Amino acid sequence: MSDLRIPPRSAAGFELKAGQLLTVIDPEGIQVADLLAYSLADPREVISNGRTFDYEETIRLTTGNRLWSNRSNVLLTIEADTVGCHDFLLTPCSEATFRHFYPEHPVHRGCFGNLAEALAPWGIEPDAIPVAFNCFMNVPVDSDGKVSVIPPVSKAGDSLSLRAHQDLIIGITACSAYASNGGSFKPIDYRIDS
Repeated sequence: MSDLRIPPRSAAGFELKAGQLLTVIDPEGIQVADLLAYSLADPREVISNGRTFDYEETIRLTTGNRLWSNRSNVLLTIEADTVGCHDFLLTPCSEATFRHFYPEHPVHRGCFGNLAEALAPWGIEPDAIPVAFNCFMNVPVDSDGKVSVIPPVSKAGDSLSLRAHQDLIIGITACSAYASNGGSFKPIDYRIDS
C-alpha cells in the first residue's frame, strides 16, 4: 500500500485490524505525530500511558515495547523505530494550550480538536481523548523532574512501526504546536501493511 499523507496541523482517523502493521513516517523531519488507539469492539478501552509505564517499566518506549490499554490489554507493539525518541507524558495540544503557551500566536484547535473531529465518526467524544503517544516528540526530563519540549531529533524519512494486537480505531495527527515541531508545521505520512 502506498503512503497516505496527513497535511500539516490536521488529523486522520481509520481502522487498523488485528495483525496489521501501522508505520508512521516523518517525511520531512522534525515533526510530531500524536497517536491514539481505541478498541474497535468497545471504544471505552483506550491507550493508557499509566498502564504502559507500569507494565513496560520505562518512559522511554522504543522497539520491543508494547502500548497498553486502560484495561491492561496490549493494543500495539513497536516493531521498528528509527528515531528512539518519543513522548507519552504530555497531552494533545488544544485551544487552551495555545492560549497558555503561545499568547502571541492565533489560537488553534490543536491536536486535541483535530483528533476530536477525526474520531467523531466512531462516536468518540472529546472527553474520551487521553494522553496520546507522541511519535517523534522530544520531551527531556531533568534530574529535578522538570519537563521541557524541544525540537524532535527525527530526520526526513524516519519512521515508527506498530503491530496491532486487536481491531483498533486509530487517530493520528501532524502536530500543531510550535515548540513540538521546532516552530514549523509539516505533514505526517502513514502506511498500513498486512
